[in-house]
Amino acid sequence: MAGFLVQDAQAQQEANFELAERFTADNMQKMTGSAFLRANWLEDKDQFWYEWEDGEGKRWMFVDASRQNIRPLFDRENMSAQLSEEFNRGFDAKNLDLKEFDYDTDRELFTFHVDSIEFKYHIDRNLLEKGDSLEAEERERWATYSPDSTYIAFAREHDLYIMETDDPDSTEIRLTEDGERWYSFQADHGDTTSTERLRARVNWFEDSEKLYVKRQDWREVDELWVINNVKSRPELETYKYNMPGEDNHYQDEILVFDIESQEHVRLDTDKWPDQSLGGVYFSNGGIYTTETSSDHMYILRRNRTWDEVDVVKANTNTGETEVLWSEKSEPYFNVMNSYLGIINDGEEFIWLSERTGWGQLYRYDSEGNLQNRITDGHFMVTDVAAVDTTGQTVYFEGFGKEEDRNPNHAHYYKVSFDGSGQQLVTPENANHSFSISDSRSYFVHNASRPDMPTEAVLRDNRGREVLQLEEVDLTRLNEAGFNMPEQFSVKAKDGYTDLYGVMWKPADFDPEKKYPIISYVYPGPQVEPFPRSFSVTGTAARAHSLAQVGFVVVAMGNRGGSPLREKWYHNYGYNNLRDYALDDNRYGIEQLAGRHSYIDLDKVGIYGHSGGGFMSTAALLSYPDFYKVAVSSAGNHDNNIYNIWWSEFHHGVDAKTDSVTVENENGEEVKEERTTFSSEIPSNAELADNLQGRLLLVHGAIDNNVHPAHTYRVAEELLKAGKRFDMMIFPEARHGFGRYSDYFERMLWDYFAEHLLGYYPEDVDYNLPD
Repeated sequence: MAGFLVQDAQAQQEANFELAERFTADNMQKMTGSAFLRANWLEDKDQFWYEWEDGEGKRWMFVDASRQNIRPLFDRENMSAQLSEEFNRGFDAKNLDLKEFDYDTDRELFTFHVDSIEFKYHIDRNLLEKGDSLEAEERERWATYSPDSTYIAFAREHDLYIMETDDPDSTEIRLTEDGERWYSFQADHGDTTSTERLRARVNWFEDSEKLYVKRQDWREVDELWVINNVKSRPELETYKYNMPGEDNHYQDEILVFDIESQEHVRLDTDKWPDQSLGGVYFSNGGIYTTETSSDHMYILRRNRTWDEVDVVKANTNTGETEVLWSEKSEPYFNVMNSYLGIINDGEEFIWLSERTGWGQLYRYDSEGNLQNRITDGHFMVTDVAAVDTTGQTVYFEGFGKEEDRNPNHAHYYKVSFDGSGQQLVTPENANHSFSISDSRSYFVHNASRPDMPTEAVLRDNRGREVLQLEEVDLTRLNEAGFNMPEQFSVKAKDGYTDLYGVMWKPADFDPEKKYPIISYVYPGPQVEPFPRSFSVTGTAARAHSLAQVGFVVVAMGNRGGSPLREKWYHNYGYNNLRDYALDDNRYGIEQLAGRHSYIDLDKVGIYGHSGGGFMSTAALLSYPDFYKVAVSSAGNHDNNIYNIWWSEFHHGVDAKTDSVTVENENGEEVKEERTTFSSEIPSNAELADNLQGRLLLVHGAIDNNVHPAHTYRVAEELLKAGKRFDMMIFPEARHGFGRYSDYFERMLWDYFAEHLLGYYPEDVDYNLPD
C-alpha cells in the first residue's frame, strides 16, 4: 500500500477544483434555468399553462392549442407592482417567488402563495386578490376530501373517521374501532403519540358514495432501529422492516366503507400466503376504481414469489371477488412495467404483458376473455400514456422500435384498439416525454438527449407540429466553458449485446494527455445509471463536476440493468444479485480505453450510491487488480438485510409447503399446510479479504431505507482482515444525505484526486456553498 501511495505522489497531477466548483448542479442550474417543460392542462380544455426560466428570468405562459396562440399568463411588472403594494416592499419582476402556483378548476382562477399568504389571480380581469394565511391550510393537512367536497376523511389514534364539510363543528363519525399501532388507518401507522386528527390512508370513489382503505397488518413484522445521536438526548427511532425470507410478513387487506350506511365490507381476496394486493412498483398502486360507479373495483394480486398475478374484480357491496384472468411469468412478473386500463367502466380492458419476451398491449372483454393484441413486435411497450375511448385509440410509450436509435430512449405512438393504424407521433431522434389534453386533441412533448438540450413542442394527435414552445438556453453555460457530454455504445461481456452510456470530460480537456477513468455505477434492475435526457442536475451534474477535477467519467448500462429492454435483458441478474453487473462494466471500460488513448487504464475508479454503493464495493473487491479506488455511499452491501421488495423481487425467494400438525380451537391435532420462504444472497462482506485498492465507505446514521448495518458489516470484515480503508458516517443523514450532500460531493472530488491523481490540497476545508 505504501508503494502505491509513493508512486501516486511521484506522478502527481493537478486537480482542478475551481472548475469543478464552477460546474456544480446549483451553479449549472442557475446558468441554464429550465430543462423540462411541464404542461399543466386545464380540465376539459385544450389550454394549458407552464412555468419557464431562462436568461430573461422566470415567466408563466398560457397556451391555447386550438388557436395556436401563446402569451404571458400575466404581466410580470404589473404582478410585481401589485405584490409590492400588498407587502410594502420591492419584488423582482424577473424572479417572482410564487409558491405552489396552480389553477383552481372549481373557482376558475390561479392561486399561489407568497410569504405564507394565499393569492388569487383572475386571468380574465388581470386582478390579484389577497386571500387567507396558510395557517388555516396547515391545520387541514389531515383532511382527505371526497370528490364532491361533501365529506372529509381522517384518522385519530389509528381509527378511521369522517365528517361533513359544510359545518366546521359537525359531528365526527367514527367508522372503525379496531385500529392500533402497526394495524392502522393512519397514513403514518407508526405514530403513537398524537390524539389529534391525522391524515388517513383512504381513497375515495369518484361518485363520493364510498371510500376504500388498503390496510396492512405489520404487528408481527420484526422491528428495526436507528439512533439520532445529535439530539440533546440520543433518540431511538423504531420502525417495522420486512427482510427477505422472513416468516413474519405484513398482511394486506382492502376494506370498503359505505358513507350513507357507515358500514364496511372486507374484500374476499385471500389466496396465497403473504400475498400483496397492488403495492410496490404497480402503476396506480395496482388498485383501480372507475369514474362513474363505486359498485366494483379492480385489484392486481401478486404472490410472494412474484411470478403470478391475478386481475381481480371485486363487488364493493358484498365483498365478493372473481378472477378475470391470471398471468404467470418466470422468473418474475415485471410489475414495474405493469398497466391495467379499465375502459368504459369495465366493458373491456387493456393489459400490458411481457408474455412474448417483449412488453405488448392486449385487449380483453368484460369477462376477461382475450379479444386481440393491440401491439405486436420485437420492441418494448412500457406504459400507456393516454386512452381515447371515443376514438378507440391508445397512446403508449415504446422503446427499441426505431432502427439505428438508442433503445433506451422513449418514443410515443398511437394505435387503435383493434391493433390497426399504429403511428409514431414523436419523430425526433431523442428521449421523449408526453402530456396530452383531456380531449386527446393535442399533446406537449419534451425531446432531448444527454448531448441535445431540451426542445418542447406542441403537436396535434396526428403528430403534426403546432407550436415550438421552448428550448433550453445554454448561453451563460457556454460562456462559462461548458462542454457537452458524449454518448457511446460498447458490447457486453458476451461480445454481442449492445450497451449504452454517457461520457463526461473536463472543460479543459486535452486529447494528448492521459486521464484516469471513473465509472459511475448503478446496477439496476429498475434503472440504469446514465441519463437519457439532457440534465444539469442530479447524478448527471455530479458526474460532470467530478470530471472537471481531471478525470474522464462514464456511466453505462449492463445486462440486467433495465426494464426498458426485452425480458431476458432485464432478468439477467436474477439469482445473482451481487455479481451480475460487474463483468459488463469492466469490459466496457476496457473497450473505451482501446478506442481512446487519453484513457489511463492503470487508474480506474468507481463510485455509486445505494445500489451503486453496493456495486462499486463489489467491483473493487471482485476485481482488485482492475479497479483501484471506490467511493461507496449508502450501499446495500448485504441484501439479506435489505427490504423484501428489492431482494426477493430481484434475486429470488424460494417457497416450500409442508404438512404440519397443529391444534385446532377444540384442542384436537389436525394437519395443516404451511408455506415457508427462504432467500440467501451473497454479500460484499464475504469478499473483504480481496481489498487491495482504496475504499471510502459512506453512510447516513439514521438511514431507515438502507440501514447503516450494511456498511458496518463490510467495515467489520475489513477490520478483521487487517485492511486499511476509509469511512464517513453523516450523523443526521437519511438515505439521500440531505444537507450533507455538498460536503459529500467535495469528499468525492478529494478522494479520487488524492488516490488517482496523487494530489494533496493544502487547504483542508471544503469550499461549501452558502
